[in-house]
Amino acid sequence: MKSLIVLFSTFFIATISFSQQNDPAAKKVLDGVTAKFKSFKAVQAAFTLRQEDSKGTLLGTKKGSASLKGTRYRVSIAGTGQEIFCDGTNVWTYDKSANEVTITKPDPSASSISMQKLFTSFYDKDFLYKLNGDKTVNKKVVQEIEMTPTDKNKPFHKVYVLVDKNAKTIYSTRILDKSGNVMVYTVNSLNGSANLPDNLFVFDKSKYPGVEVVDLR
Repeated sequence: MKSLIVLFSTFFIATISFSQQNDPAAKKVLDGVTAKFKSFKAVQAAFTLRQEDSKGTLLGTKKGSASLKGTRYRVSIAGTGQEIFCDGTNVWTYDKSANEVTITKPDPSASSISMQKLFTSFYDKDFLYKLNGDKTVNKKVVQEIEMTPTDKNKPFHKVYVLVDKNAKTIYSTRILDKSGNVMVYTVNSLNGSANLPDNLFVFDKSKYPGVEVVDLR
């Protein structure tokens, strides 16, 4: 499960620029999502991570939570014993099983889809996208957007995003990786007016007795 939480260790905020080759209808939907997300002071979200193989067989399900405030974030996935903290300058990745924390710098060149990108910022100039239309999922009307990376070196070849049409927020993201596996992130709850202190996003060594620190900055 370590690879799952590593997905969230990349940079979070990026300026969104859209290719003229993309579907204008999809762009309108994504612009709405971006505007809504940027209106939030801080965000607390709960999500479900579902792993499937290429045939749709369920491989595992995990619950997770995320807190976001500007360029700062904190992410954890239940059952993995791992957490990621980022104060905008440093990233701490904690592994409970080893009682070890690794410190790195945010990497804007990373190719994985981060938690903040999951909500708003991963449909940038590196993707072609189109609107596939409306559908109803769990009594919600959602709009499906199909996204294809222009960089063939990315570890995934297709991403399907479902946008809650009324709320203008991401409902789920389905990522098809090149190994044939599928990861589906579904947002279960989202609070856009959360009151989050800045120290929430900093790893406090004193709360993890005996932790080994690996500083890779």
